[in-house]
Amino acid sequence: MINRRILSEIKDSLSYFPVVSIIGPRQVGKTTLAKQILAESDKPAIYLDLEIQSDLFKLNDAELFLAAHSDHLIVIDEVQHKKELYPLIRGLVDQRREPARFLLLGSASPELIRNSSESLAGRIAYHRLYPFDLTEIQDIVSPNDLWIKGGFPNVLFELKDEQSHLWMENFISTYLNRDLLQLGLSASPKIIRNLWTMMAHLNGNLFNATTLGNSLGISTPTVKRYVDFLEDAFLLKSLHPFSWNMSKRLVKSPKVYLTDTGILHHLVGITDFINLSGNPIIGSSWESFVINQIEALKKNRIDLYFYRTHHGAEVDLVFTIGLTVVATAEIKYSNSPQLTKGNYLAFADLNAPINYVITPSSDDYIFKERIRVCSLRAFISNYLPTL
Repeated sequence: MINRRILSEIKDSLSYFPVVSIIGPRQVGKTTLAKQILAESDKPAIYLDLEIQSDLFKLNDAELFLAAHSDHLIVIDEVQHKKELYPLIRGLVDQRREPARFLLLGSASPELIRNSSESLAGRIAYHRLYPFDLTEIQDIVSPNDLWIKGGFPNVLFELKDEQSHLWMENFISTYLNRDLLQLGLSASPKIIRNLWTMMAHLNGNLFNATTLGNSLGISTPTVKRYVDFLEDAFLLKSLHPFSWNMSKRLVKSPKVYLTDTGILHHLVGITDFINLSGNPIIGSSWESFVINQIEALKKNRIDLYFYRTHHGAEVDLVFTIGLTVVATAEIKYSNSPQLTKGNYLAFADLNAPINYVITPSSDDYIFKERIRVCSLRAFISNYLPTL
């Protein structure tokens, strides 16, 4: 058992909120985490998995069942299969408002599970569980293995490459042919597979819905809707351009990344580090890995953007608190990184207190005034927590 980093945060929320929700993609470890919480809880608990028919039957008269166990912590796994529970849970909580009434596990964003955030506003705390990050497995798995395989437990800890490949293919197929349809995506699984694969090949590039639509034979609004849906299912991440209080002519399109580099590598046919090393996608793959790690580990008050102007100024990450730029970061797959003229222009435009250059494993040193070069591990251990 590997303790997940957010375990203590979830326990803190359960001590205060009547409803706590753990959200994240399928197979990321939500059920294992919930069962660990139950094993360490002093309160009696009931666990319901809505993908098991017998558990689903128990909620045929949900009000009667849930009210009869009001003294228990009730865990409902894959809650998106029964969205109509949310108004009922709200009513039960309002009748008896005390901490740790319900622990809900879901494989979609609150926005995608209709009415959940509205129905339970003020009563619920959300915690997103990401794939394993560097801080959780640093003594077990090498950074390169985490980068190549991604952070899903069933792939990361599988010793046989053939089994990892088979698991990932089944994972993708299940999402396409069942899970996304159950969440309400009315689209051909073949088109979504092609879109997902195209997004992998374009990982980290500016999003161009028109070009994608022309390639897939669907309209631009449909492409945007599908990408939004994949993002709400935690499979894609849009990074938006920073533009507040800037007088420059700025790029307005977001950059889109896959949220797990294991899925990224599977979709583009990369099986190991040797394959990746000779592939043109290595730079964008490393960028995606770094951004995914930072996204999982940053404080909630920190927002992430990128910066690019039509005059060539650009930097991969802008860290803000509200409208204030507190740092930037340029991500380089090199331990002897060279900054471009565009990087220096971006640093001047944004005027951040500190600008980082994040590498795989370089020394940690001041490169120039307000520019620090460091490895990813040094950044997430020493500098990200201070932002």
